[in-house]
Amino acid sequence: MPNPTVVLNVVGLDQAALAHMPNLAALGPVTALQPVLPAVTCSAQATMLTGLSPAEHGVVGNGWYERDQAEVRFWKQSNHLVHGEKVWEAARRRDPSVTTAKMFWWFNMHADVEFSATPRPQYRADGRKLPDIHTRPMALRDALQRELGTFPLFNFWGPTANLKSTQWIAEATRYVVEKHDPTLTLTYLPHLDYDFQRYGPSDPRSIQAAGELDQVVGDFIQAMHQLGRRVLVVSEYGIEPVSKPVRINRILRNLGHLKFRIEEGREYLDPGESSAFAVADHQVAQVYLPAGGDLNQLCGKLSEVDGIAEVLTGQARGDLDHPRAGDLVLVAESGAWFTYDWWEDDDRAPDYARTVDIHNKPGYDPCELFVEPGLSTTLKIGAKLAAKKLGFRTLFDVIPIRPELVGGSHGRPHASPEHRPVLLGCDQAGEERPMSFVKDAILQTLFDSD
Repeated sequence: MPNPTVVLNVVGLDQAALAHMPNLAALGPVTALQPVLPAVTCSAQATMLTGLSPAEHGVVGNGWYERDQAEVRFWKQSNHLVHGEKVWEAARRRDPSVTTAKMFWWFNMHADVEFSATPRPQYRADGRKLPDIHTRPMALRDALQRELGTFPLFNFWGPTANLKSTQWIAEATRYVVEKHDPTLTLTYLPHLDYDFQRYGPSDPRSIQAAGELDQVVGDFIQAMHQLGRRVLVVSEYGIEPVSKPVRINRILRNLGHLKFRIEEGREYLDPGESSAFAVADHQVAQVYLPAGGDLNQLCGKLSEVDGIAEVLTGQARGDLDHPRAGDLVLVAESGAWFTYDWWEDDDRAPDYARTVDIHNKPGYDPCELFVEPGLSTTLKIGAKLAAKKLGFRTLFDVIPIRPELVGGSHGRPHASPEHRPVLLGCDQAGEERPMSFVKDAILQTLFDSD
């Protein structure tokens, strides 16, 4: 019979963080994982669950440019986007009795698992965004929110992101294990991601966050052991300190490549008309040339930009040698990261720039973890919340356009040893393993006898 197993994805966990997390460290020897390119959530998770590289499973980042639609889309949710056999499919092929619960890992929607839950806000016609989740079966949604309260969406991402969302996910996972007894349970705990990006991994506030999470994880692991579960812990990446934002789309604009349209005095990226633009994703930026162009010339110019360590094209893209990926892949230097902005005057920024808008922004924006400082902004938030509760349309524009605030980032495949992702609880601990090894480790834990 397979061994019931829980896999905890503790985002941002690395050797440096483990020094402040005794409950996690007690799981035993640490196996360092070689990050994929790019070392970001969606790509790393897809590699862990398929055992394939991004060039094979096709998840080339948290978002990418859809060439046939001439649109950039981030944080897509359909599992159909991930190519290759998933770990639960491999387990079920080996033993048809295996059931799986996939709790808040990405690409949950329409995954061929028995139980799943993932953030899925309601977007109302009057402009409101209401916290909610999508589940399989759909009745699980009501059961979880009846038991635990409404999913705390605004504590899951944005300036109020904190431990509350991680606690909710841990409790939801425990509920599913107790009520439905899945053979394989995958759960995602995001708390380290917040303050590690806000302030950097060595900031006292980040160290405090590591301790807070360790307590939640320690209680959860104890509960899982009492329920007869084996426990593996993995992470997608480590987070390193950064202080150098690279405004890659402004650079491409100044080189004459980037095009935008003007609406009511604001500048909106027009990727289909641009001869080159970048999709910025933490410490990796993918440059697309929609109409073709002189790659070698552009490669030479970008190689001279301060903050860029590598400019890759063709097969040299390695893990990103895939049609969805950029024609050029840029990797930041240690301590640097890429912003998505292209405007040169903040008064001409698009209306979503100062909001939490993970789907409309054509790039990742860690500034969404902050609120513009000042008492006037605090009053502004209160007024806008009141207006939204009354059903009025209002722009929740309280996010700063200040990339210099960001203290931590990730994405580089050549992270230093203390900032490599890790695997805990695996019998084959010791030497560094590729990220693709996680699938094998899960299957080994499920099916090997003691």
